[in-house]
Formats: sequence, structure tokens, C-alpha cells
Amino acid sequence: QLQASGGGLVQAGGSLRLSCAARGINFSITGMSWYRQAPGEQRGLVATSSSNGSSDYADSVKGRFTISRDSARRTVSLRMSSLKPEDTAVYYCYTFYKRPWWGQGTQVTVSS
Repeated sequence: QLQASGGGLVQAGGSLRLSCAARGINFSITGMSWYRQAPGEQRGLVATSSSNGSSDYADSVKGRFTISRDSARRTVSLRMSSLKPEDTAVYYCYTFYKRPWWGQGTQVTVSS
């Protein structure tokens, strides 16, 4: 299972760090991702950390967000900087290990 944490309210231009802890998943061989869903919109991919260490980002967050993984702690983090009001959403961590796994979601609200 995946347990996400770290959301909150921040002013535009601020920073937040999200974390997702994985249990019961072979963390070393699975890619880990963060998705987000704003009200009235579909859930979309924000960032992915592959098991080989490579990362990929949505164009809208490139240069502002950084995904990282700690294999020893079995966690994946999303460092978000220069936040904008349009980053406001519920953020979910995700992986596929035998089946899709979603974290419970954590709210990020960026005020203007």
C-alpha cells in the first residue's frame, strides 16, 4: 500500500514537499509516480521516478518540481517549488506492482 503525506496551504511562490511511503511492494523494481487532480479535471501525471533512477515530468512542472526516491526508506518524494495557484489539486502517489496502487491523496492548495 502507499501512504502519502505533506500537503497543505502555501502562498504562490512557496514550496512544499510531499512524501509517499510504500509497504508490501518491491520498491527496488517499480517505478513510482505522482499524479494530481484539480476540481472538475481529470487526474494527470505530474512526475515519474523509474526504477533505474531516471525521472520525467509534465511540462507544466518542469524546472519547479523534483521527484526523488529513497530505496532504504521505501519512500518517494516530490519537492515542489515556485508554486502557482494552478498547482492546486489533490496529489496522489502511484505505482504498478502486480496491480495498480494509489495512495490516499493529499491536498495542496496554493493561494494567490
